[in-house]
Amino acid sequence: MAEFRNKVVMVTGASGNLGSAVTRAFAAAGAKLALIDRHPELLEEAFPDLATSDRYFTEDADLTKQEAVTAVVNKIVDKFGRIDVLVHTVGGFFSGPPLHETPLEKLDFMLLLNAKTTFITNQAVLQKMVPQESGKIINIAARPALQGNKNMSAYSAAKAAVLRLTESAAAEVKTHGINVNAILPGTIDTPQNREAMPKANTDNWVKPESLADVILFLASEAARDIHGAAIPVYGRS
Repeated sequence: MAEFRNKVVMVTGASGNLGSAVTRAFAAAGAKLALIDRHPELLEEAFPDLATSDRYFTEDADLTKQEAVTAVVNKIVDKFGRIDVLVHTVGGFFSGPPLHETPLEKLDFMLLLNAKTTFITNQAVLQKMVPQESGKIINIAARPALQGNKNMSAYSAAKAAVLRLTESAAAEVKTHGINVNAILPGTIDTPQNREAMPKANTDNWVKPESLADVILFLASEAARDIHGAAIPVYGRS
């Protein structure tokens, strides 16, 4: 765990189920944390030591806006001097009618929340990582990125775009000592999913903490030769 001591880790969507699990894991490993979220009050509830520790940076930023992301990345570098790891957990899910009945605005929203935020955030952070010749980026795709399911056309397309962005970025920056990879979570065991699927066998779902462990591996030196991978973390589902 000591390998992340004083490493600067940027987590987007840090108050979410996955984001908070990732934050706790990196905090336990000694990292300095830049936590980006639209709901800073939730971060304060989840991490009471935020206000008293100089190892944290928090900011409310709209990750769909390039100017906002560039500004927050600059603030992180001003505070900590660098960014060693980006974990981009921001995204969204939509399952609805079949493609021929899906409103176009649903496609736009899925692409905005999943693909565009990934593009903007990766771009802004890579502009800092390339000159420093090091860094790790972990994006969050999903199993439907590999094969579309019925009633998920917009979501599947958006998560497939996350994979293609990850692969392209990895190919572009691997000679700069930077690793860009993605994970493919199965159904995540969250309160929201339990409420939405009350009859499901949750024993087969993957815990946010398990996903965080895989993310820490991809951010570690042990994963130094992994570039452009999509790591399935499906639990038993």
